[in-house]
Amino acid sequence: MDRRALADFLRGRRERIAPADVGLPRGPRRRTPGLRREEVAQLAYISTEYYTRLEQARGPHPSREVLAQLARALRLTDAERTHLHHLAGAPPGPPPGPSREVRQSILDLLDRLPLTGAIVVSATFEVLAWNGLACALMEDFSALPRRDRNLVRRVFLGPHPGGRRLYGVSDAEAFARASTQRLRAAAARYPGDPELTGLIGELRAGSEEFALLWAEQEVGADTTLRKTFDHPLVGPVTVDCDVLDLTDRDQRVVLYTATPGSPSEEALRLLSVVGDPHPRVPG
Repeated sequence: MDRRALADFLRGRRERIAPADVGLPRGPRRRTPGLRREEVAQLAYISTEYYTRLEQARGPHPSREVLAQLARALRLTDAERTHLHHLAGAPPGPPPGPSREVRQSILDLLDRLPLTGAIVVSATFEVLAWNGLACALMEDFSALPRRDRNLVRRVFLGPHPGGRRLYGVSDAEAFARASTQRLRAAAARYPGDPELTGLIGELRAGSEEFALLWAEQEVGADTTLRKTFDHPLVGPVTVDCDVLDLTDRDQRVVLYTATPGSPSEEALRLLSVVGDPHPRVPG
């Protein structure tokens, strides 16, 4: 355990987090550039004295549980989390679960893309963020509870009788297979995540098709480059699908664009005017 390096790392990570990032008021008398020590301790469910000793390079060897709580409190990336464990002399086990926090720069990017529908999905296919055109093209994600923002759950289990056959997307069959394969790979990366385990159990019990695909034990997944949405207002909209992998958080940005000058581009232009009045991320 490198106590001095651990102390410096904790202090540096603490000072970069603004109170507003974790829902705390800044207050008129705050002199600390980031969070206070007691605030980190509270977020990590440890005592202020214990955390202070860690930052003063005189603390005891932290347990894996404490390190996991500190990683969450300080909003560490996977690489930073691994580094924290090595500094503490406790090489990390597998991540507890897929990250649901989207970088601010990615959120800003979604709003700057012209005539492009964009969503951010987690390793378990939960839609974490979106822009207005994505809502107008696909559905209003902000009107859905978190549970119903999972694309795999919706494609196999609903929201309508018959599930994905009423989803209105041309690549439903290919998506069903690819998402099952990616979900299997995610289950191997996050073996201790109860939410992911519960999702897989729910899908296997509720969808015979998913159960059959799951039994194939496949993990490779081809990416669909083009799909057509059967939109109720503007008719068929054919889009190219490009995926940007955010490897540090195990997330993907999915971009939907149409061929310039095509009827589908005109449809996207119309939908961009319709837009979506709701927030780009869940409240």
